[in-house]
Parts: sequence; structure tokens; C-alpha cells
Amino acid sequence: MSICPQQPIPSVPEDTARVARAAFRRGNPCLVLRDRLGAIFSNADFADLYPRLGQPAYAPWRLALVTLLQFREGLSDRGAAEAVRARIDWKYLLGLDLADPGFDHSVLCEFRGRLLAGEATGRLLQRVLDAAREDGLLRSRGRQRTDSTHVLAAVRDLNRVELVAETLRATLNALAVAAPDWLRVAALPEWREPLWAADRGDAAT
Repeated sequence: MSICPQQPIPSVPEDTARVARAAFRRGNPCLVLRDRLGAIFSNADFADLYPRLGQPAYAPWRLALVTLLQFREGLSDRGAAEAVRARIDWKYLLGLDLADPGFDHSVLCEFRGRLLAGEATGRLLQRVLDAAREDGLLRSRGRQRTDSTHVLAAVRDLNRVELVAETLRATLNALAVAAPDWLRVAALPEWREPLWAADRGDAAT
């Protein structure tokens, strides 16, 4: 996977902006964030984590924003990818067309892996702080307390949970082909539900 560091950040498509403002007349955090601080990240912020040659990767500046939103709302990778496809406020923040299909959820795990391997997890917080400082939201000589320990732990937990879930899914698919009768008897009913459906049910209760 490779990226183009000089690729400009696109503006919010006209249709996306029109629908988002009609849907959120009283404001929305994602709309305010994009209007006030812009896209925050750029591809150049992560250029050293990608090779110069290869198939073009999904824009890392968007993946960085999705990672922050995902952590804020406690979403799984599947849930975050679904939000990119379905939520107007996320599309506004990411500068996507209303019909944009988004990306496969596995892209988020791969992006976090690059951050961890390149010891670049601190860039997410630092860039947000820089953007807020540039906009005057943070003043110099102020007192701030930050602790990235729980953030790093959450990133690692997400990677592990997604890995276990995908391993279980692949195993069940293989068993469905090799021993369908045994699996039909042994499988629990909830195993047939996708992870995002289970997450949605938990959230509803």
C-alpha cells in the first residue's frame, strides 16, 4: 500500500453539505469539527508509515479521523466502517459523497498496526492539539494533563478482539463446509449473528 503525501484534502461535497445541514439544523459535533478545525490531518502526517510504491491505500487522514470517532463512540471496526457508509455527519467530516461506499473494516486494523509498528500513535493526539492551538482553542502556558496509556491499551485491545472475532468467523465458515451436520447441532444461535448486529443489540439494551 502506498499514499500520495501531496494529495490535497478535498472540500465537503455540495450534496453532502446540503443534506447534513438540513439534518442537523441545531449543530452536530462532526460538522462543527470540520467547519472549525478542517480535516485536522493530512496524508503527509503518515507518509513515513507507507512505502513509496504499491497499490494506493485508503487515505490515512480519513482513517485517523475515523479512529478518533471510533474511540469516542466505543465502536468496533465493523461498527465504525458501517458508520462511514451510513452516517451523514461522518461523511461531512470525512468529505465524502453521500453515495460513497466507504471501506472494509479490516483497513482500520491495518492502519492501527502501522501506527503501532511506527511508534506513531502519539501523532493523533498531537495533531489535534496543534490544530486546536492554531485555532486559538488552546492557550499557551495553560495547564494540561494527558495520559495516553489507556488510549494505547484500547488500540491494542481493539486489534486483539477483531483478530479473535475474524478467526472465529473463518473457523465457523470452514466447519460449515467440512462438517455442516455437526456444526448445525453444536453451534449456538448467537453465533449466526454478525458482530455488528450483536453490538447494536447490546447498545439498545
